[in-house]
Amino acid sequence: MFAPSLSAEQQKDLAIKLTSFLSQYSHLSDSYIIEFFTENLWQTLPACWQSVLKDLSSSQIADLLLDATCKHRKYPSVWPLSLLAFRATAHTLAFPREDSHSREAVAGTVKPEEFQENNSQSSLLGHIFRKHVKPKKQHEIRKLGTLVKHICDETGCSQVVDVGSGQGHLTRFLSYGLGLSVTAIEADQHLVSMATVFDRQLLWALDKEKQKRNCSFPIPDSSPCHVAGWVNPNASWKDFLRQLKTSPPCFYQSPPTFAPLKKKLKGSTHETKAQETVGTSLAAVAHEHLDKTEASSSANCSNFKEDTTDRESFPDFVLTGLHACGDLSATLLRHFVKCPHVRGITSVACCYMKITTKEYPAPPGLVQCPASQTPDTPSEFGYPMSCWVKGLPGHALSYKAREGSCHAIEDYIRRLREDSERLRTHCYRAMLESFIRDVRADLRRAGIQTIKKAHLLPFTEYARLGLPRVGLPPDLPLDSARVEAMLKHQGRVVVFFSLALLLCPVVETLVLLDRIIYLQENGVDSQLVPLFNPNLSPRNFVLVALKHL
Repeated sequence: MFAPSLSAEQQKDLAIKLTSFLSQYSHLSDSYIIEFFTENLWQTLPACWQSVLKDLSSSQIADLLLDATCKHRKYPSVWPLSLLAFRATAHTLAFPREDSHSREAVAGTVKPEEFQENNSQSSLLGHIFRKHVKPKKQHEIRKLGTLVKHICDETGCSQVVDVGSGQGHLTRFLSYGLGLSVTAIEADQHLVSMATVFDRQLLWALDKEKQKRNCSFPIPDSSPCHVAGWVNPNASWKDFLRQLKTSPPCFYQSPPTFAPLKKKLKGSTHETKAQETVGTSLAAVAHEHLDKTEASSSANCSNFKEDTTDRESFPDFVLTGLHACGDLSATLLRHFVKCPHVRGITSVACCYMKITTKEYPAPPGLVQCPASQTPDTPSEFGYPMSCWVKGLPGHALSYKAREGSCHAIEDYIRRLREDSERLRTHCYRAMLESFIRDVRADLRRAGIQTIKKAHLLPFTEYARLGLPRVGLPPDLPLDSARVEAMLKHQGRVVVFFSLALLLCPVVETLVLLDRIIYLQENGVDSQLVPLFNPNLSPRNFVLVALKHL
């Protein structure tokens, strides 16, 4: 499973093709659909493309443009070779988002098999790990947790560091479900507090199970360590280890001395009912257990000198990050390469638009340095990471191209096939942009945020709700004839958006390939695994790498 899927030369060749293709069509990937009317985007397409695309139905757009798996395409007219080549190249260059070996998908559905019986509860995940967890996250923590455990077995590690851990859902499954010793780092103190509360609720649920079944499976002797901390992308790996050492260190505890609970508490009807009895009140045994663990952790922490980073004094561990945002994924990969104690990594990226680049060193939404720390000038950027991609002409990716690569193409294909009313939302926003600039030319792409159920509103009502959000009067006069003329172009708006959307997986492929090549340049083979079902989890790739001693 962990053999590299592409040779070093194949990786470099693919990077050349990707940068060449994306730079050729950057006018599509860099376009903002809300400027469809103001920038006359339709006229930027070749005339031969316009003539064959202008009257396509939504289902035809899905079949003929976006769905790479469609085998029986029926063209209403003869398409130009340039358009066919564009579509074929985009589909060919993008990494496959479906696991060809997976049997999870049920024929004729987009739903993983684990949710066939119950839409909200995975049948493959114990009920104690489903509490507070949405179906998408249930699917992710089960799949990723199992993979992390496999890497731990391969490397002989029992320690895991979960970075960007949020409310600790993956952390709890790794610790209580799979018997690993886990330290979780999260920058948001509120989420850390919630994770601790959820840990206690899980322990209370375990105690209830034990009493209910009158059985002897033990409550674990150690809990995950939750750390409130910001991982500085400019800090060294030694600073990262010091950050771990100043935390309540699971690193210095033995792995949990209990049989993993994954199989014992698998989701049956009986156990689902038991889950419903778990309230927010906490059993005394859970309080005592966590108090004892925290006290023990503090005592252990004082036994280790902060500056000691020798292999003998610091255990080897596996790094994981489930949808680590922006530069955080790149930072973890650099720590993996440089730190001798990190033996394996599973990296699931997201929020590519928040990645720093030379052109955009401080993109919108970038997680800022805490006030207690002095901000550093970036010494290394999140993209490109590899020397090879950095040296390729046309490798730069705009903020818009990276933002687009986070879109869920599978979800949009479903909307097209259903001819969903939601498809009109992009047209509405583009129309509103035109009216806004009529009176305020300086208000370009102003943030309006989501208008609830916009697709169910007439445009005049949509405008009435949206205009005050940019400081304009809600009763701004709207030329009704112009409104009607624009609405007739909704199909073209959808087509143009779909052309840009076709490039999104290609952009993501370049970002992830750059990381694969970076690892290769540092002597580490890796593999990109489409681990999650893309219909449920759009950012479904996991970059997996091991270091063998």
